[in-house]
Amino acid sequence: MRSPISGYSRLTKAHKFSMAGIAAVGAASLAFAVVPGAAADEDKQSVAVKPVAWSASEFGTEHQQNELTKQSDNAAKVAKSQAEAKKKADAEAAKAKADKERADKERADKERADKEAASRSAARKPAPVAPAAPAKKTYANNLDGWINEALDVMRAKGIPGSFEGIKRNILRESSGNPRAINNWDINAINGVPSKGLLQVIDPTFKAYHVEGTSWDIYDPVANITAACNYAADKYGSMDNVNSAY
Repeated sequence: MRSPISGYSRLTKAHKFSMAGIAAVGAASLAFAVVPGAAADEDKQSVAVKPVAWSASEFGTEHQQNELTKQSDNAAKVAKSQAEAKKKADAEAAKAKADKERADKERADKERADKEAASRSAARKPAPVAPAAPAKKTYANNLDGWINEALDVMRAKGIPGSFEGIKRNILRESSGNPRAINNWDINAINGVPSKGLLQVIDPTFKAYHVEGTSWDIYDPVANITAACNYAADKYGSMDNVNSAY
């Protein structure tokens, strides 16, 4: 339906809202400005239907749109920051993992290389050589040599005696002759003559024979060690013997 006022289009809801606002604000001034008559009516109609440039609803919509745009921009910035932080954290984690794997591999390679080197070294290392047995001690084949050899045997068996004490008794008993034999004393009369360097009878030799020496009563070392073993048992040591025993 056309407006009763010529030249103006039909009022929209926004126009009506705007007009209501203007009417409320300027009611007092309009009351003083309008005078009775046709001219005043025309002014009322003219003011009442004059269009406005914007409406309250339109202003509210624009403001809301701006706020939404700001929120969207902020959300985008936050999301971008979070994405960059995650990307950085992922990169650091990946680097740390790669560094650990490299370090583990280097350590494993070194341990393997050390084992291989040790194995090669062991393979090249000559087998241990058993120490050579000490050369057997030799003794002169004379009275001093026989006494020295007998003394080494006696020390090993714990039989006391000294070089001087043994030699002194040998010189008295046999003058140093290992084949000496007494065929005239009581032992000879009884059928058991004294024999050897220290004039030992067969029963005494057999009873006091020292293990590791010969069983030949005329053997110098066997004769000396058996006689000294007997003297140690009866007199404490051959050193204590100064006459027939």
